[in-house]
Amino acid sequence: MELRRAAFGDRPDAEVWGGLRGGPEERWLAAVVLGGQGHYAAAATALGELIAAGGLFGSLAASTLASHRRQLGGHAAARRLDAVALARAPRGGGVDVDGVDAAGARTDALLGLAADALGAGRLVEARRLHARVEPVGWRARVRHAWVAAEVELAAGHAERAVAPAETAASLAREAGALRHTLKSDLVLGTALVVVGTPESVDRGTRMLHCDLTHTDRMGLLSLSWPAALVLANVQVDRTSAENWNVRKSAKSALSCVLRRADPISRRLAAHSPWVPTSLLRSGEPPNADAETKFLTD
Repeated sequence: MELRRAAFGDRPDAEVWGGLRGGPEERWLAAVVLGGQGHYAAAATALGELIAAGGLFGSLAASTLASHRRQLGGHAAARRLDAVALARAPRGGGVDVDGVDAAGARTDALLGLAADALGAGRLVEARRLHARVEPVGWRARVRHAWVAAEVELAAGHAERAVAPAETAASLAREAGALRHTLKSDLVLGTALVVVGTPESVDRGTRMLHCDLTHTDRMGLLSLSWPAALVLANVQVDRTSAENWNVRKSAKSALSCVLRRADPISRRLAAHSPWVPTSLLRSGEPPNADAETKFLTD
């Protein structure tokens, strides 16, 4: 199925608008792809309809919309959606290779709640929720490793974040999931530059440059702007042309994402301490300390 290939395979840049006219699975897959491309408003409309309908895809849709809210810094709003996803996750059922099943829905919800807790500074809660997950399938294992790395970064143990980030990248590549691979490389590159040794910073910087090139080329704006933001703050010479270009890339990608976002997402981003609005409106103080606050969800 082409929508599966776009959501979980090697075509995350595919045109999927027609999928919004399909059944629940097709609409959910299309919304997943559109979210990766930064089309948050269109995705939110489809996901809201699926949430209202309930069932497996209602649960998966709630987790997906929560992820989109969280990507723009709306962790409290995401938490409410992840709670809905967990409550609606069905029991039993078959097994799907990509985790589009009851177990996958429950895993998505629990990992989403863990990420929400991290964004709110509740590290103990995040660790507890993460520990409740027994990932089954490649997608669950990749996302489980992402959150493991993010927990260690939030705890100030960047060196401990490297191993789970490496695991996520390896699993995603083995599955042939390009968007998940690029996200994993973003998490890994971030962990490496935060570790701070000359070797790790060099490797992490090269990885982030590569990640930014590929996400820009494929139109994955939800990954482009955080990759550019992290990379910009690795640069020693902030007046260099290279640094200016990277910051321009971050501003362009984030501006495009917010133009494509629904009003709720724009409002969450404007008030979030995680989204550096100084990239968008020169002369205003930033919401975030870009040295330490970056988006990896």
